[in-house]
Amino acid sequence: MSAFPRIYLASQSPRRQQLLTQIGVSFDLLLPDNTQQAEALEAFFEGETPRTYVRRVTLLKLKAALLQRQTHGLSSQPILTADTTVTLRGKVFGKPVDAADALRMLRQLSGQTHQVLTAVALGEGRRRLCRVQSSNVTFQPLTDSEMADYVSTGEPMGKAGAYAIQGVAAGFVKKITGSHSGIMGLPLFETRQMLLEWMKD
Repeated sequence: MSAFPRIYLASQSPRRQQLLTQIGVSFDLLLPDNTQQAEALEAFFEGETPRTYVRRVTLLKLKAALLQRQTHGLSSQPILTADTTVTLRGKVFGKPVDAADALRMLRQLSGQTHQVLTAVALGEGRRRLCRVQSSNVTFQPLTDSEMADYVSTGEPMGKAGAYAIQGVAAGFVKKITGSHSGIMGLPLFETRQMLLEWMKD
């Protein structure tokens, strides 16, 4: 029997599902009714810091998921949401809109150390818990052909910063400081601590 409460996971990411299963969390998927509307929550506000941005987006996702659960009359159990963003020198790198945009991002990340911020939130009723985890990732310098070949795989699409650490791009990573699971999209240490805290109160 799991030591954690059964939760809803409001995320379409198969990686987050795998990571939750890895630490023994039982969950039901709560996917957005309107994908376009859900993606609109990720809009970046001018002047916002990357940390403020990722926290705000994650809490907005939680608010939308709580409303969705209520609308559908689903059973009461905590909802977990998360959001990951890539940032370099204070600039947020979202999901590329097309292949050219993915190439643009990869050129900027090539040979640089960037930050990956992942926020995770847990909520039920009026109660909210939220954590933000930050990791540093250093890419080797990439050639134009390496970047073009990578983009042609399709892997960068739908990924913050135009890469997936659990995929082909792992071969570009020279160094990581922080949480590998956080870079994948769900920091397991922070998530576990938050679930334990939830159970105490």
